[in-house]
Formats: sequence, C-alpha cells, structure tokens
Amino acid sequence: MSDKGITYKDAGVDIDTGNELAAKYTELMESTFGSGVVRNDGGFGGLFSLKGLSGQCDFFSRFMDEPILVAGADGVGTKLKLAFMLKKHDTVGIDLVAMSVNDVLVQGAQPLFFLDYIGTGRCDKDTMLGLVTGVAEGCRQSGCALLGGETAEMPGFYPEGEYDLAGFAVGIVERAALLDGSQVASGDVILGLASSGLHSNGFSLARKALFEVGGYSIDSTLPELEKPLGETLLEPTRIYVKPVMKALELGSETPLHGLVHITGGGITENTPRILPADCNAEIKLGSWDIPPIFKVIQAAGNIAEEEMYRVFNMGIGMLVICPQASAEKISATLQANGEAARIIGRVTPGNGEVSFV
Repeated sequence: MSDKGITYKDAGVDIDTGNELAAKYTELMESTFGSGVVRNDGGFGGLFSLKGLSGQCDFFSRFMDEPILVAGADGVGTKLKLAFMLKKHDTVGIDLVAMSVNDVLVQGAQPLFFLDYIGTGRCDKDTMLGLVTGVAEGCRQSGCALLGGETAEMPGFYPEGEYDLAGFAVGIVERAALLDGSQVASGDVILGLASSGLHSNGFSLARKALFEVGGYSIDSTLPELEKPLGETLLEPTRIYVKPVMKALELGSETPLHGLVHITGGGITENTPRILPADCNAEIKLGSWDIPPIFKVIQAAGNIAEEEMYRVFNMGIGMLVICPQASAEKISATLQANGEAARIIGRVTPGNGEVSFV
C-alpha cells in the first residue's frame, strides 16, 4: 500500500494492466475491419459508415432502397463454467459472437459490426486476451467488424477466475428481402444445417446430468466421444452467416422463405417463431445424425426424449425453409460454401406448432 494512501490497484483494479490489454485489443479489432469502419482512435464510440458497405459485404454492394438495421444481443450462459473448469478461454468468445450474428442472420441480414462486454473480478491478461482473440475470430468467421467493447474490472463482484460475457451485433437487410415468416407456406421443405454440438444452450441441464447425476468429470473419456468430455462440451458454436448469405444471394428466382436459429428451446420452441398461424412444421426424426454427446447427456440424466428436444438443438443448429423447387439449388450453394444441408421436414397446414414424426 502506498504511503500516500490507498490506490485503485489496492482496491483490486489495475489500470496499467487495463491499458496494456487495450493496446492488444486494438490489434485484434483491426484484424476484423472492413471498409465500413471509420477510424476513431481514442474515441468513446465505434463508428461505421453505411457508404462503406460495398467493401464490407458483396451482398449489399448495390444501392439499397430501404435499408433496415437488425440488432441482437446475447451471452454464452453457463457454458462459461466449462471454460473456467478447463481454463480454456479462446473458444467462448466465438460462442459469444455466434449467438448474436446467427440471430441477426435469420432476418436475412448481414452482420456489420459487433461489440462485446466482459465483466470480471480481476483482469488476468492471458484470460482476457484469450476471450477477445475468440471474439475476433468469431467476427472474422461472420464477416463483421469488432467495432469496440468494454472490459469492466469489478473486484469482489465475481468469484476468482470467473467472468461474464455479453455481445451485441448489428446487421443490415433491404426491407424487400427481410425474412419475417410471412412467405412460409404449406408445401415448403425444411432443410437442417448441422450444429457443432451443444452450441451455447442447455448447459445447466447438461452439467447437472453429466457431473452431478452421472458422476463424470471434465477429463472423462467415453468410447462414444472423440475427445474428453470437457473438450467436447466446449466445442464452439457454428457460425452460419457466410454460407447462408450466399444462399440468399440467389435472389427471387430461388426464393428462401425463412430461417430459424435453434437455440434454447430447441427445434420445438424456436420453429414456431417463423411459422404463420395456419402452418405447422413436421420434422422427420431419423433424418439427420444426432451427435453422440446428446445421447451421453440423455443417458446420464435419464432425460425424457421430449425434454431433450425442448432444451437442446440435437444436432441441428439452423433451419432453412424454402419452396420444394428451391431446395436443390439452395442445398448445392450451401454445400459449395462449406455447409451441408439435408431435408429434415416440411411445412404442412396447421396452427403454428411443431410435430415430430
């Protein structure tokens, strides 16, 4: 303690470490910049020019009659507990970006920029750099700029070694191209895009089933899994932006009627958000491969099938709803851009519900 009295550092906040991290953050942010970013070194807010869109994303290089901004916010949830347990922090930043940009995408919007918030009790340099490295990677994967953020050091507020994350994405779409479910119709087919695992949902149930009821540890190795249990659970969320935007570029000759991001609530509760009141979604069980981790969780916790589909994505991270005539070309476009798609259901007359057959 200083002879001149206590300092902010004595209270647990290290300004010098924060300044060092800010310089490193700038390098990571710049690795995500497109021509839409307006340099604002030292400014208190990030700047983005809509005139710069032609360099940011080819899809919006043409003149837009009525551009609509689409915003989304999310976190990573209790998946962070796995990051704490494994002391691995460079993947949850990808999760943070993914949860927001995939949400923005389902309106048909290209994410433009992203902001993050990190709250922690103490700014450990390696941990913080790992987090922002992951955020920058997620932004690169989705073609958006990491425009800024906030790291809040709050001693006494978080347990030692823990933190929380929040993220905010803003995207853009031409009003005429906005996906709001109004075009979804009986006879449409439902394509499923594979998830990379649990993504960032259902971890409270997964941790209870695996670690409390099942008695497993993060280091447990199971014959069904290629990696130790903890690493399998920490697999980052898949980002669908670039391949799906390519499918959207096909335009009105190959229409795409709707997208669904399968997050908390699974297929059961997310799909109705895009269904007209007079339509149902009929999902064919067995039409895709369920990753082994879900079967491990179900067995460990003795969880009912219905509950599994209500909580987890069960191997499907996004649904693409389109007319039968568009399905083959959209699937081929997704495949050519690294995203396999398969028909897993169809839209039928009904009352806005999901059924599994």
